Amino acid sequence: MKTMSGAAMVVEALKDAGVSHVFGYPGGAVLDIYDALFAQDAVKHILVRHEQAAAHMADGYARSTGKTGTVLVTSGPGATNTITGIATAYMDSIPMVVLSGQVPSMHIGEDAFQETDMVGCSRPIVKHSFLVKRTIDIPDAIAKAYYIANTGRPGPVVVDLPKDLVNIQEQHPYNYPQSISMRSYNPTLKGHKKQIKKAVETLCDSQRPVLYVGGGAIAANAAETVIELAERLHAPVTCTLMGLGAFPGQHPQSLGMLGMHGTLEANKAMHNADCILALGARFDDRVTNNVAKFCPHATIIHVDIDPASISKTVNAHIPVVGSVDKVVEQILDALKTLTTDSQHEKRADWWRQIEQWRGRQCLQYQSDGEQIKPQQVVESVYRHTQGKAFVSSDVGQHQMFAALYYKFAQPRQWINSGGLGTMGFGLPAAMGVQVAHPDATSIVITGDGSIQMNIQELSTCLQYNLPIKIISLNNRALGMVRQWQDMIYKGRHSHSYMESMPDFAKLAEAYGHVGIRVDHPDQLEAAMEKCFSLKDRLVFMDVRIDQNEHVYPMQIKFGAMDDMRLSKMERT
Repeated sequence: MKTMSGAAMVVEALKDAGVSHVFGYPGGAVLDIYDALFAQDAVKHILVRHEQAAAHMADGYARSTGKTGTVLVTSGPGATNTITGIATAYMDSIPMVVLSGQVPSMHIGEDAFQETDMVGCSRPIVKHSFLVKRTIDIPDAIAKAYYIANTGRPGPVVVDLPKDLVNIQEQHPYNYPQSISMRSYNPTLKGHKKQIKKAVETLCDSQRPVLYVGGGAIAANAAETVIELAERLHAPVTCTLMGLGAFPGQHPQSLGMLGMHGTLEANKAMHNADCILALGARFDDRVTNNVAKFCPHATIIHVDIDPASISKTVNAHIPVVGSVDKVVEQILDALKTLTTDSQHEKRADWWRQIEQWRGRQCLQYQSDGEQIKPQQVVESVYRHTQGKAFVSSDVGQHQMFAALYYKFAQPRQWINSGGLGTMGFGLPAAMGVQVAHPDATSIVITGDGSIQMNIQELSTCLQYNLPIKIISLNNRALGMVRQWQDMIYKGRHSHSYMESMPDFAKLAEAYGHVGIRVDHPDQLEAAMEKCFSLKDRLVFMDVRIDQNEHVYPMQIKFGAMDDMRLSKMERT
């Protein structure tokens, strides 16, 4: 049996877990671990400028690959700086392991220098956590952390490592477990046969079905089978913000995104459906609007690997606990024994109604030719990348414009903070994507408010040559806040305007990158051409957009799913 120090065990366990990249920031409690990292090349470390960004980078890495992202930080403020990133991953079910340094075991509880109870601080926002108490337990704790993070419903796991346990001067036997078995943790993967039968019979009998696809379908790598199921049933498909890409946006059966800023056809179809098959979606408030008015005619089939999510918000008539990929395969197998040739004929009236809603063209917008519309910026990005880029976003109006106007064709292509809505997420997430996919085009569509929350990571981009493309929809305001103030507070813009702003193009240049400022629609296409022709450089495009543009459609608060504003003057 090999012997090594606790610090070396951490690094060796990362290798055994298949980790290739760690995002982190050194400090006193983890210096021995950093010394062990220095002695090898298999695990590459990305030095961030702020620990929150490390968590977001690991998050972007995980979302774009399906692998578990890894963070390494020191005790106290280093660990607590990751809390927002951990909560972001938790809300969106993203696999992440956070290795946090801790003060020496004998000083825990004494308010020692840079001590915080990281396990206690993170408890509400992690899937599980470990405070390691013996050096020989390090490999087992790390192995279990990766197993828990990326099985069942994925999520973040914290491993807290007291400094004395990773002492480089002490040698201990190293034993990494070959398999993991946890009696209290056995996720259900396949759906119950009787529930599958009920679901299939209901789907086949329905005349107005809708497939409602969430992020769980992406986490389960179920995109191909979801397409097969939708085509077999001849059913329309709508995706949540987290589910975009699970079903191709250009597919003729795609209704686009549903919910608060969903398309008219998606929300109308949901409201009028007689059967809804929810695949890895959690019926959150940004989808349902008023739960009491939610989809009143529908039999709801809810598929989710997390039993606690089923009927949590909306009652499921047919609950199916299981992984989306396995359950959809079961449904497809069951459909083989039934005659589904008549699905097209049975649903002809349904599709005629959907085409009428589509005919409204709810995503149309008007441009005066003098001001740049945010919609045309996203459409331009889509054209110049041929729809093949990884697109990260921050949170706000720009996020909704990106979700609505970039037609995602592949899963894991759209990287955004859905549940927590974290400003400052986009830039580091796009960096994590670029680390994972060095030859791909990684874009962040951001706003002038969000970008400043982690803008220091432009320095990290230079150090590691991460040629991401930053498209900032600059409206000199906190756009979504201002939109709500226009709609609800009669235009009283309380602290939503950014009255002092940097010259972002020059700021990017100060960090060693390329900066471009775009002020007029006539400049947009040439600027995009230059931006995406510079393959090996980070480019920051500061696009000065129409300050008064709102995001539409938008659900009307307390209404049904299809109670919507289609413009400032029109509502359903």
